[in-house]
Amino acid sequence: MNRDNSENKTRAVKGKTAFSRLREQEKSARQDVIVDAAQRVFAVKPFNKVSIRDVAMEAGISHASIYRYFPDQQALFVEAFLRGAKEIVQVLDDIVRNSDQGDIEKVTEEFIIYMIENDQYFRMMTHFMLDGSLSADMVEKLNSMERLLFAEFDKLFLKMAGAEVGDVRLMSHAFFAALNGVLITFRNYPGRNREEVTRHMRRVAGIIANKFKA
Repeated sequence: MNRDNSENKTRAVKGKTAFSRLREQEKSARQDVIVDAAQRVFAVKPFNKVSIRDVAMEAGISHASIYRYFPDQQALFVEAFLRGAKEIVQVLDDIVRNSDQGDIEKVTEEFIIYMIENDQYFRMMTHFMLDGSLSADMVEKLNSMERLLFAEFDKLFLKMAGAEVGDVRLMSHAFFAALNGVLITFRNYPGRNREEVTRHMRRVAGIIANKFKA
């Protein structure tokens, strides 16, 4: 009898564990759908013009459903923004970590290509830079991720020249600003198709990389 009870309890525990795992997977899938929709909406509308209802319409769900996962528009924006930031930080980390000299040419190339291929993330970033304002805790989340991005550029310049720490972060800021300048300036280059624009951006960014390398 005791053995039967023990086996029943074990099956019950396993059943609850499997059910909990399934619920977590479903929750994660719903969050992904919402964040995907948010990225598309934030990419075409200024940050302060997007509402939860806009995202709900894009996702094909009720706006009440979004509030189960995100308390407000700011939290949703930050989650969507951080997804892209984490991806580009990982891309840069892989390059810098696996290169003796940091490989600024490849870092530059991959940064430009990532922003071109993930246009929604670049649009979100520029919309927020121009129009966004966030609560202090949301700003800190973005700042934490920004520091990770600049840390990758710091490591790049340290590997390249062993510069003093006081100079490295300023170089990282200048490098980041220069690459974003290329993306903004030539994104809608008149009379050029997408392939030509991409090729031109890569060439200009390559010049920047060589200047920083020098």
